[in-house]
Amino acid sequence: MNSFMSWVGGKKSLRDKLLIRFPLEYGRYIEAFGGAGWLLFHKPPESFEVFNDMNSNLVNLYRCVREDPRKLIYRLKYMINARDDFCCIVEQHRRGLFARFRDYDRAAKFYYLIQFSYGHKTDQYCCRPVAMWKKFPLIERAAARLQSVAIENRDFESLIKLYDRPDSFFYCDPPYYATEDFYKDVDFTREDHIRLRNTLLECEGKFLVSYNDCPEIRELWNVPGIYIESVTRLNNLAQRYESGAEYHEVFISNYDTSERRNADRQLSLLDDGEEGIYL
Repeated sequence: MNSFMSWVGGKKSLRDKLLIRFPLEYGRYIEAFGGAGWLLFHKPPESFEVFNDMNSNLVNLYRCVREDPRKLIYRLKYMINARDDFCCIVEQHRRGLFARFRDYDRAAKFYYLIQFSYGHKTDQYCCRPVAMWKKFPLIERAAARLQSVAIENRDFESLIKLYDRPDSFFYCDPPYYATEDFYKDVDFTREDHIRLRNTLLECEGKFLVSYNDCPEIRELWNVPGIYIESVTRLNNLAQRYESGAEYHEVFISNYDTSERRNADRQLSLLDDGEEGIYL
């Protein structure tokens, strides 16, 4: 299923590439930088799942979706796609007033900013005919999917240390290097990239990290036993100016990400052979 929202750095276009690189076996699934949750909503549900993000407005939105989507939808139903309304809510957000609102009012205002902002960055009006009502079925489906998901609002280091076990699997999609300022409500510094690496290197479990492909990240993760794989995706924001423009990224892990693909390939060959026998 799709996410009920878009987000800066969302992984919609990479979710299949990521999913096929998951470990073959694990008991706990933890997303340390949840964002739009494209991977969480796309993957099959499991018995132990954790969604985490440091953005308290985002986490409040997720909790409201999970607990009572009808209350959220009721507040969104008559919010108008208009520049004046948008700018008023942006100013409330800029002044830190969201914390004063009740949970569902706060969630509705934040979701409104996400839907009607350019690039979903919550600060610039996108000036396009977005139909809020089309999102309501997605919100209801997301509520059902999130019922068994633990939703956390922690710093990534404390989260990873809390949930780390030999059978844990952490997917991390941190703010990309040199793009940290794109993420509102959260302070993520260049030093935090180093802290993330050091925290993950101490893990008992397995991890998969997605990053922008740049010399700084490759140098940072040039560590024995760490796999770095180059991938590309379409650059959605650049498509209007340069058709086919690609964005280069890397997947970083402490295990061989080809194990699931190799296993699926072997099963496919086995199935083909079995079919041949019966023919």
